[in-house]
Formats: sequence, C-alpha cells, structure tokens
Amino acid sequence: MVNIAVMGYGTVGSGVVEVLNLNKNVITQRAGDEINVKYVLDLRDFPGDPVQEKIVHDFDVILNDPDIQIVVEVMGGVEPAHTFVKRCLEAGKSVATSNKALVAKHGAELLSIARERDINFLFEASVGGGIPIIRALNSSMTADEIEEITGILNGTTNYMLSKMFYEGADYDEVLKEAQDKGYAERNPEADVEGYDACRKIAILSSLISGQQVDFEDIYTEGITKITKEDMMYAKEMGMTIKLLASSKRRGNHLHAIVSPALLGKDHPLYNVDGVFNAIFVRGNVLGDAMFYGSGAGKLPTASAVVADVVDEAKHLHRNIMTMWKSEKLELLPIRDTQKRFFVRASGDMEARRAEVEECFGKARYVKADGLDGEFGFLTEVMTEGDYMQKAEGFPGILHMIRAEG
Repeated sequence: MVNIAVMGYGTVGSGVVEVLNLNKNVITQRAGDEINVKYVLDLRDFPGDPVQEKIVHDFDVILNDPDIQIVVEVMGGVEPAHTFVKRCLEAGKSVATSNKALVAKHGAELLSIARERDINFLFEASVGGGIPIIRALNSSMTADEIEEITGILNGTTNYMLSKMFYEGADYDEVLKEAQDKGYAERNPEADVEGYDACRKIAILSSLISGQQVDFEDIYTEGITKITKEDMMYAKEMGMTIKLLASSKRRGNHLHAIVSPALLGKDHPLYNVDGVFNAIFVRGNVLGDAMFYGSGAGKLPTASAVVADVVDEAKHLHRNIMTMWKSEKLELLPIRDTQKRFFVRASGDMEARRAEVEECFGKARYVKADGLDGEFGFLTEVMTEGDYMQKAEGFPGILHMIRAEG
C-alpha cells in the first residue's frame, strides 16, 4: 500500500479523493499497488463527509509521518504551498501539484530537490488541466527540439470570446454570464488580463528550453479591450479572435507572448470554442501535434493530478521528470518579434488608402457592415518594433490586434 496525503480539500482536492475512490480498482492495477489517502490537510472541518476522519490541521503531522510517501498539493497560491512542498521533498516525499503559480515561480528549485533525492515533483495539472501536455513533452517528445508551443490555455476567456464571436455580444455581457455560470471568478482579473495563461506558458517555455522563464518577462495582454466591433471585422475576413499563449524558437532565442490574436480558418486552434482548451506543438522531427480537452474543472484537473500520483507510486525511488536549470533565460524582446497586424482606423477607407500604404506598405483592407466612420486593414509581416514606430506616425488608430499566420 502507498500512503498519500492531500493538502487542500477545495474543488481540486475533493476531486482527487473522489477520483481515487471512483476508479480505485483500475488505479490500483495501473499503479501496481493500492493508493490510500491517509491524511487530508485543511483549515476547515467537514462534518458529515467521510473525509472528516482523515482531516488534520497541522502540516507537521504529514511531514513527520514516515508512512506518507506521496503528497498532493492543491492548496493554490505561492505560500504556504512553497514552504510545505519544499519541506516534503527534502523529507523524501514525492509531490504532485496543480498549482501553476508555485511551478512558474519555484519549479526549477523544486525539481532540483526532487532530482537530488531520487523522488519526483510532478505538475501535469498546472498547465492544461486535464490535457496531458507535460507528460507528452517529458516522455513522448523527448527526441524533438520543440520549435513552437501555442495554446488556448484559459477556458474562461475562450468561452467569453466564443460568445462574443457567435452571438455578437458585448464584453461586459459575456463576463457577467461567465460569472453567473461559474466559469469566471467574481474578480476575473487573473483570467481576463491573461495572467493565468501567462504562468502556464512560462512553465511550458521553461520545460522546452531547459532554463527558467520568468512569467514577469512575458509580454501579456488580456481580452478586456476586445469588442463586438473587432469580432465583426474578424468575421468579415473569415477569421476569429482567440487569446493565445505562445512560445516560439527563433534561432538561439525563444520568444513568448500572451495576447488576443486573429486566426484564419486553416489555423489548428480556429475551431476550439467554449470552455475547451487546446495546445498546438511543433517539433523539428515530429512536425505538428495537437492536444485538446477540458483545461479546467474539478474532475478533469483531479484526473491529471491522480495520473501524477500513479506515476510517482510506480517510481518511488527513481526520478522521471525532465528538469530545467534555475539560470534565467533571456527572451527575445517583443519588439524584435515578427507578425502581421490588424488595425482599425477612423475615417474613410478610400480617402486614407494612400496614407496607409505610405506608412505601413501593402495592406488588405476591410469594411464591416454597420460600422460607419472607420475601416480596417491587415499589414504584411513586420517586427513589433516597426509596427510601433509606424503607428506613432499614423493618426486615428482605434485598436490593433495581432494576427497569426
């Protein structure tokens, strides 16, 4: 029997216990041993819940019990999660976590401690919820140099943008609906400003580069400025708008960005709608691969955490996780990255065509029905720095959205 402890009995923590009970037989078969939840750490009590007999309020009970071989951390936040996880690893206990904030900030350190002690620190659920992207990068794609990872990594914003695109709804309207349905928090900042997706792409960038990528260094722009007018232009061009988190290799450099992007119908992420997430990976040997599924939710996330627990139970005294060095990777500055840019501008399209081409060069022009006094144009590929310089000399810009492909 492998005894484990679960730290945190919120949405994901209760899901972990539920999955272990629901699929007990198949999990035992796959782990090669029975996995038993001995303790659940939480500040609260749960009278009437069978878990109450396992509830402890003191972390040291878990730390000092030699029977506990694996600890699940699903508390969220950086502290006290970091302190607890570090002490568990130093005590020779493997850890599985869904905590993206913890992994993004302290992943290199915690992986190093696990490596030194021949145990494991696994975090599948921290990036794609139920989508097995970490395991694929760690085992199935180790023969490849990863050239690109681009993902829709936040279900809340994808739900909101899908509603705006298909129903012509306003941002404020879809945010309220997402909150009413429980897809968005009362304070939705982490989702709508792109911070959640930023931490996830920082983890993936660290993993594929082998060095620490700090999420603070990644240019991040959320969806708060996207309007139904933007969606009207996207439809007119046969495109859609998604919040993308992307990490691409260019020569010896990596550049990462989180921002809304226009996608054409030939882009693999074009049809990913609603609360679903998807991750597109390009390897230099494999080519293109797609991972699609539920990026959040109680049971999908718990499923990924339990999969890590099973891996750790099968490898109690052998480290299996690729690690990255704590040495910081300097990302390619955003102004040196290349894209096309969609620009909405005030005025008459025909009257300003010569002005557009003198400033931006050749462009594709767009007019959306019902939008008077403005027009849109899509530039050729240029660097972000060039775009910013040109935009400064072009009056009447209403909004800019980057375009993929």
